[in-house]
Amino acid sequence: MPSAVSPASPVTGLILSGGGARAAYQVGVLAAIAELLPDSVVNPFPVIVGTSAGAVNAVGLACGALHFNEAVQRLTAVWRGFHTGQVYRSDWPGVMRQASRFVTQHLFGFAGNAPVALLDSSPLRGLLGRELDFSGISAAIRQRRLRAIAVTAFGYDSGQAVTFYQGRGTIDPWFRHRRVGVPTRLKLEHLLASAAIPLIFPAEKLHREYFGDGAMRQAAPISPALHLGANRVLVIGVSGNPVNGDANAAVVHPRTGKPPSLAQIGGHLLNSSFIDSLESDIEMLQRLNLLSHLLPSPAPHGLGLKPVEVLVISPSEPLDQIATRHRAELPRSLRMFLYGPGGTEASGATVLSYLLFEPGYCNELIDLGYRDAMAKKDAICRFLGLSVAVSEDGDG
Repeated sequence: MPSAVSPASPVTGLILSGGGARAAYQVGVLAAIAELLPDSVVNPFPVIVGTSAGAVNAVGLACGALHFNEAVQRLTAVWRGFHTGQVYRSDWPGVMRQASRFVTQHLFGFAGNAPVALLDSSPLRGLLGRELDFSGISAAIRQRRLRAIAVTAFGYDSGQAVTFYQGRGTIDPWFRHRRVGVPTRLKLEHLLASAAIPLIFPAEKLHREYFGDGAMRQAAPISPALHLGANRVLVIGVSGNPVNGDANAAVVHPRTGKPPSLAQIGGHLLNSSFIDSLESDIEMLQRLNLLSHLLPSPAPHGLGLKPVEVLVISPSEPLDQIATRHRAELPRSLRMFLYGPGGTEASGATVLSYLLFEPGYCNELIDLGYRDAMAKKDAICRFLGLSVAVSEDGDG
């Protein structure tokens, strides 16, 4: 049987990136990790950081941090049963009303103060309000099962990536260029702000400022976990891009010779927000780790670097291609809505992969995440300080 992590183990941080419906993949990875743990109650991640849809998963884990396996099971049940209408209005009246409001108010400048949005995400507010018990966060912190939980949102007025965190009183706020950490008691509004994809979902007002998706201008997605005390991080990404230089994992789209569609352009913009900064931050951290090993010991004054162990789990298959296989699941109103911009074509499937909150697609991503995590079972166990039985009869 696996052995539990020793009390002297490092502080492990979990990074859950954004990505709309792509975040279903993270649930599959978490389900595999829960299966590998020797004690289904113990939370292996004292520090949990999430952005956008990853923030939904992060807060779900934090709310149930006293019983990690049960928290993962609840997340899995929600994602396996997802329908688009639970996240944003997909009925004909809802889609047409929001599209009409967008055109008349934000393109023609008619009076109105509603935030810019192509879709009405009010169903998501109701779903999260029913599924999440935020009091579980305080309970987990009091019982020292959780050090901190954080979600990042982008302030439209300040232009800063603001990480709202709830944790032990010994954690100081931080102030960096264009990114700050603010201690607070997390609420539903922080989560909705972090998940408000620009132009697609409406911004959320917190205090006197409107906030949107935290992936915007988040130059250092891993940094909040380090500020909160983590000294090693597990990153669950939602791209399919090679992180460790595996050129065979790269996704190559055929050249059509046609001008890019609106959906194709939008897909690249979404990827640049949700994926590129995380992958760049991972690469930078790996270079700093290498530099720390090359410096003499003890290092010259002011040059000391503490290595941060990083384990990355990301999709082994391109998620936009999986989305293409399931595009018929999207409600007819949304298919019509995306048809003009090219969102139902192969070239625009990236946008579809962020918006396709339907069971077939989400379940395939969950299963893919589970398989990918189990393929890295040994690496995960080493990272978490677990030992895996080598005998098949379970007596190891």
